[in-house]
Amino acid sequence: MERITWDQFFMAQSHLLALRSTCTRLAVGATIVREKRIIAGGYNGSISGDEHCTEKGCYVVDNHCVRTIHAETNALLQCAKYGTPANGADIYVTHFPCLPCTKTIIQAGIKNVYYATDYKNNQYALELFEKAKVNVVHIPFDEAKIDFLKDEKLELAFEMLSKLRNLGATDAELKPFEEKVNALFDHVKI
Repeated sequence: MERITWDQFFMAQSHLLALRSTCTRLAVGATIVREKRIIAGGYNGSISGDEHCTEKGCYVVDNHCVRTIHAETNALLQCAKYGTPANGADIYVTHFPCLPCTKTIIQAGIKNVYYATDYKNNQYALELFEKAKVNVVHIPFDEAKIDFLKDEKLELAFEMLSKLRNLGATDAELKPFEEKVNALFDHVKI
């Protein structure tokens, strides 16, 4: 197994945090790091004790769900709650931060923003990051790196293709499915 880089490691942590999200529109995770140590993490969801979007649906006002706190803000609030300074730290986020989170990140003193997926990248947010001398880096991330069931899924795909072949499916019929399996599972040989 290939050892992942620190950036991939922290981005993987953010993707794991996103799995805790209670937002039904977009799951986002954020990890705050100082000197290669995780100091806080957050995901988008309701405030403690309130109903979750997964339970009651989104509470949308002006095309935004007002029920949720964004992942970046949740991570920064965790720092504040437990007295951990965020000044000078880095943040790893699954998606490009929205404008309000951008402002919060800058005010908290975060120096580097690493994100995996472009998402409504706001031009003014980019300008604010530049003015504040916050380094913004796109880190492409392969979510399959944290797929703990990858081997089982690959085995199931092989089993299904074999069963289809035994039931009389032709090579021409199976080829598109084999190509999809090949692409999904990092170019394995079927």
